[in-house]
Amino acid sequence: MRILRHEAGHAIDNAFKLRQRRRRQQVFGPSYKAYPEYYDPKPYSKSFVLHLDSWYAQSHPDEDFAETFAVWISQPDWRERYAGWPALKKLEYMDVLMKDVAAKRMSIRTHRKVDPLPKIRKTLRAHYERKRRHYGLLHPDFYDRDLRKLFSNDPVHAPNMKAARFIARVRKDVRRMVASWTGEYQYTIDQVLESMLKRANELNLRLTVAEEQAKMDFLVLLTVQTMNYLHSGRHRVAL
Repeated sequence: MRILRHEAGHAIDNAFKLRQRRRRQQVFGPSYKAYPEYYDPKPYSKSFVLHLDSWYAQSHPDEDFAETFAVWISQPDWRERYAGWPALKKLEYMDVLMKDVAAKRMSIRTHRKVDPLPKIRKTLRAHYERKRRHYGLLHPDFYDRDLRKLFSNDPVHAPNMKAARFIARVRKDVRRMVASWTGEYQYTIDQVLESMLKRANELNLRLTVAEEQAKMDFLVLLTVQTMNYLHSGRHRVAL
């Protein structure tokens, strides 16, 4: 649904030729700007909304527009969520813009024929998995070494709690604590947490020590991985 909302933003942008509006270019930047081969997102920036992974709104003005549309249409409380953020001005402009085009007819007509649905064999899941592999966004073994130091899939630990369940249980608490220690946004830390939780589940890892000790060890691991994620260039995304 996130991807569909994002793509709907592009469709509306194209259908009403919104990118030709001067104010639209002033708010989001010029659409004619070339897409970079790489973009270096700034996780600290509050000038962009947070919707798809990898701070995708920062990759190009058109993606910024589509991401802002997706947040505007899916989060009724966007004024509260983005209060105090420069990105709020983009959402407020989007609100005015969508009200303006609501009663208008689309500017684009086409006679181009597209493949009928019965001929399409590829699923959206397969399409976007291929794109993510191509863009280098899938790193299934990213945390393996450190996770295996803390948890284990040895049969001797089979009666213990699954590591994925444990991470989900302490997620909110450790996210808040690491944010307090490091000064990073909780959203950023949650990206690391989500990746670690998924990988722990895939590896079928389980606790090897008492929960309290595991929580302290996991806090250290999460803090280190969060800083590595931001400062080692791993958040640099290929387009």
